[in-house]
Amino acid sequence: MDVDVELDCRGMRCPLPVIRLANNIGDVPVGSTLGVVADDPAARPDVPAWCRMREQEYVGEDTAADGTPRYVVRRLR
Repeated sequence: MDVDVELDCRGMRCPLPVIRLANNIGDVPVGSTLGVVADDPAARPDVPAWCRMREQEYVGEDTAADGTPRYVVRRLR
């Protein structure tokens, strides 16, 4: 799936991928998507949980070109 902005969080451990997401969500326009590429297994539950707490849409998971998991978020507000 296409994303408007992609964050490379490879090698970062919890909670750094979610912190990067929180720090960068304001840089994309409302309605745009942000992909968090993270190889930390904790990102799989953390990104959707962050979306619920911050009222953003968790679009789903796919993979980056190298096969690393990518978690896609749509900015709602």
